[in-house]
Amino acid sequence: MNKAVQYRDSERGSAGVKFLAVLAVILLVANAGYNYLPVAYNAESLKSEMSTAVLQGIAMPGKINPVDNVKVRIQKAMRQNDIPPDATMDVKQAGNTITAHVTYNQQVNLLPFGIYRYNYHFDEVVTPTGFLLKQ
Repeated sequence: MNKAVQYRDSERGSAGVKFLAVLAVILLVANAGYNYLPVAYNAESLKSEMSTAVLQGIAMPGKINPVDNVKVRIQKAMRQNDIPPDATMDVKQAGNTITAHVTYNQQVNLLPFGIYRYNYHFDEVVTPTGFLLKQ
């Protein structure tokens, strides 16, 4: 009964190979996350700053030009969030609302040594919502 269990040469080994394969996959996923997450976080932070800037641009009292104020706030947010300098920004005022539009592309190295680069495309249009627009 024990002789059948004792001599299984084809089942021996390969644990080290499986371990290295799993470790390699884990390292590749960790590297991709390490490179991708800051880019995605900066994009989401920019979205948040854009909506805040547009909403505050509408609420500005006095003789301040709201379009210029929104442009300055968004440009500051773009510098703080490491947005590429070739990003395009368009701020327009139509009646009581201000619309901000920002687009850019950023290369993200998902695999090490530049084997695979992901083109992160950001294209966001923000218009204000809330109690300031209700008449």
